[in-house]
Amino acid sequence: MITSSVEIDRPQSEVFAYLDQLDKHAEWQGALTSVRVEGEGPVGVGTKAIETRKVPGGERETTYEITAHNPPTTSSWRGLDGPVRPSGTVTVEPLDDSRSRVTVAFDLEGHGLGKLLLPFVRRRPASRSPPIRRS
Repeated sequence: MITSSVEIDRPQSEVFAYLDQLDKHAEWQGALTSVRVEGEGPVGVGTKAIETRKVPGGERETTYEITAHNPPTTSSWRGLDGPVRPSGTVTVEPLDDSRSRVTVAFDLEGHGLGKLLLPFVRRRPASRSPPIRRS
């Protein structure tokens, strides 16, 4: 399991609402170049998004699905394709009326060739700063 946290000077409801804007995830995740949400309507269980992420060897598109959605505290997802698929949860907890802590916890599962790549991929995030871009 890979876990990263950051404190943000915004109330819990604002932070969660921002995280719910899936197409804005490239603003705070350095390896993402874009995110497209499939379908219409608010984000919830079953929402799918296609993200383009920088990986060794170039960019790769992958699809993920929201598997749990409990505003303003938690949202979970799982990858649907690719050799290495993430699944995890983001939690937003209030620290006081104007500050929150965001914790992202995820794991990776190898499929096909991804089973061979998994040990190398798991080491990569641990050797970098947290996956949350700070501004």
